[in-house]
Amino acid sequence: MVTIDEATVARLKTQGERFEILIDPDKALAFKHGEKADDFLVTDYVFKDAQKGEKASEEALKKIFHTTDVLEISKVILKKGEFLYTAEQRKKMIEEKKKAIITLLSQGIDPRTGYPHPPRRIEDALEKAKVHIDPSKSPQEQWENILKKIRPILPIKFEMREIAVKIPAHYSSRTYGVLKHKYEILKEEWRKDGMLYLLVSLPAGLQDTFYEDLNSLTKGEVETKLIERK
Repeated sequence: MVTIDEATVARLKTQGERFEILIDPDKALAFKHGEKADDFLVTDYVFKDAQKGEKASEEALKKIFHTTDVLEISKVILKKGEFLYTAEQRKKMIEEKKKAIITLLSQGIDPRTGYPHPPRRIEDALEKAKVHIDPSKSPQEQWENILKKIRPILPIKFEMREIAVKIPAHYSSRTYGVLKHKYEILKEEWRKDGMLYLLVSLPAGLQDTFYEDLNSLTKGEVETKLIERK
């Protein structure tokens, strides 16, 4: 566990109130990405202002979160609030997202030749277009904006797939947590029994990888249907 000096802050502003927690940045990031990590808290307090050491009142906690359980409140803050990355985390995440984006773009083709662009050519195009990579968003969430910026420099064409997915209740939360950071979710529907229905859009070149991810996360207990090719 990191010390208080090494901790970073996650905060949530809602209904005129501010709530902050001190967290282990790596463990909190793992939790935010869907992994089971309940030991991300550095202190067992919810603050109104962590820097000043000013704690949130029980009245405010009950009003907003309907509980005073610090761990449960902290999970909500991490999921819905603002996460302040360390400089090292930010640099590492940008590099990882950049590699993932280059891999995605490698699934497309040069319409002039019919062949994929080499990774080095894609990386050069990203630099020339001065593409900003957001470490807090998945490559898929940044997809459209990146394509708009690099297409004047790098002509590229993709075939896309839309796939409907039905996930059993006992796998739904964890699977959703992972998928939302790797793929573009067009629609989602949570049933009362916990069953999850998704409509996911992805490049055709990632279709096999998507199925592999689903089978790994659900131990094969998943149903899929290819809805559209475009």
